[in-house]
Amino acid sequence: MSNLRRFAFPVFALLMLALPALPVPDFWITQSNYIGLYALVALGLVLLTGVAGLTSFGQAAFVGVGAYTAAYMAVTLSASPWLALLVGVALAVVFALLLGAITLRMSGHYLPLATIAWGLALYYTMGNMEWLGKYDGILGVPTLKLFGADLGTGRGLHVLIWLFALVAALGCANLLDSRPGRAIRSLKSGSTMAEAMGISTFRYKLTVFVLAAVLAAVSGWLFAFFQRTVNPTPFSLTKGIEYLFMAVLGGVSHVWGAFLGAAVVKLTEDQLQVLLPKLIGSSGNFETIVFGIVIVVVLKYAPDGLWTFVVRKLPRADRKRDWEDAAPLPARDKPAHGELLLQVEAARKQFGGLLAVNDVSFEIRGGDIVGLIGPNGAGKSTTFNLITGVLSLSGGQVRWRGQPIAGLASRDIARHGISRTFQHVKMIPEMTVLENVALGGYLRSRSGTTRAMLRLDRAEERQLFAEAERQLARIGMADRMHELAGNLALGPQRLMEIARALCTDPALLLLDEPAAGLRHKEKQALGEVLRQLKREGMSLLLVEHDMEFVMGLTDRIVVMEFGTKLMEGTPAQVQASPEVRAAYLGTEH
Repeated sequence: MSNLRRFAFPVFALLMLALPALPVPDFWITQSNYIGLYALVALGLVLLTGVAGLTSFGQAAFVGVGAYTAAYMAVTLSASPWLALLVGVALAVVFALLLGAITLRMSGHYLPLATIAWGLALYYTMGNMEWLGKYDGILGVPTLKLFGADLGTGRGLHVLIWLFALVAALGCANLLDSRPGRAIRSLKSGSTMAEAMGISTFRYKLTVFVLAAVLAAVSGWLFAFFQRTVNPTPFSLTKGIEYLFMAVLGGVSHVWGAFLGAAVVKLTEDQLQVLLPKLIGSSGNFETIVFGIVIVVVLKYAPDGLWTFVVRKLPRADRKRDWEDAAPLPARDKPAHGELLLQVEAARKQFGGLLAVNDVSFEIRGGDIVGLIGPNGAGKSTTFNLITGVLSLSGGQVRWRGQPIAGLASRDIARHGISRTFQHVKMIPEMTVLENVALGGYLRSRSGTTRAMLRLDRAEERQLFAEAERQLARIGMADRMHELAGNLALGPQRLMEIARALCTDPALLLLDEPAAGLRHKEKQALGEVLRQLKREGMSLLLVEHDMEFVMGLTDRIVVMEFGTKLMEGTPAQVQASPEVRAAYLGTEH
């Protein structure tokens, strides 16, 4: 890692924590306090919206929960401010769990609409409750005391605000570079791939939603002691939109974009409030109009935010390779050669009036390489999805080692030792090849969110990266492990997907068109890899359109046409079948 990257955080942290001791105006300290408070909320939105792809307009409401709890307990109950922090965070967690449980299983616009409704409901609740002071709010909040020292509302409180903000940023950065962090980063690309790797996408959506709420509540707690008065105005829906604007402007996928966005918005807003009335000659909220124009321009010309311009100036550093001596990950017992593994019994899938798979049956034994072929639209990928739990059966049964697995979620089927690739490559473009493949080791590792944020998971991370590199070496891609996955051509992306599936340590590997996009030599190399896997005892089921590749690799072939099983046999039997030649291979002239 370059010296610039290594020392950037310590230097920035030292500067912000030492700022009150420097001979700077009090106004600077006040502005910096606001930036730290806003950055805490924007950090949550980086995790929630930028990384996980879940849009929330209601973070200001969670700020309000923390602020009102602190103010009410300090003024009315004369309670300890630290107890108020615990209660405020607990309330935010409860509200986030309730809201998330209702909305996070839905898709599309439901979460944004729910957060808007939540923000409006809490705003009007705060403004109409007599015991909360209605729209006048709660006045006379005492200043915060730490070890008997009064922090006041300026330089003393600045250190505490920025200590919370910097620790939160470090925790978020640690989280994103971890097993649960990769799971969270997979949410944005949809649930299918993540669930196939054994990840509970709902669990991680709820986790990141709660984390964002906690960060907002902590900001609200600090805000109450900074302002010393709490009323509903700073927690309105408008403020919630402004928080989202900060995250997007700074760089919604970057931890440090939260700080840049908060600083740019706060400082620019103050300047515009002074300059615009002078330029226009009348007073009003003209800065809102300017910000609207700015956000459109940013979304057009810098959709990843202003932080991307900073990142481009920094030298890119590859991950330090420190996993040479890492212990191997746990491995499952391999099935015996010839053992009956998978039984597909009269599998049926109907979409309304369309019968996509019509009573298809076949089986796979230990050490088999079975091909599933047929013309486009024959139902091959649908059959894959029925086996792996992406789709539910309309009829029939799927058994794994004698036990029914139909009706299980994809992540539960993955735990049984069935892994897969996809017809259209599914990956996380912003992560490196190594990180994408390490995602496949999710079920073979255990570290959770708290351990990741505290950086207590490093031994397990080294195990994961050692396994990921081993699988990349297996398919001849170890020299490209530090490249961004989104920069790869289609062929290497498919190979990377196979390495990720192998990282799950499967007993049965399902490959959906693995040779598509590969050059001739790459296909030969892939074929040798698959033969080696067979020699090691792994069973494979593959869909493929390259007949030369299929015929030279498989033990048996199942042929489908219009959702129906046409025949099953050896490659020689399939090639000799007049029905298959007519339906798929073409008749001889």
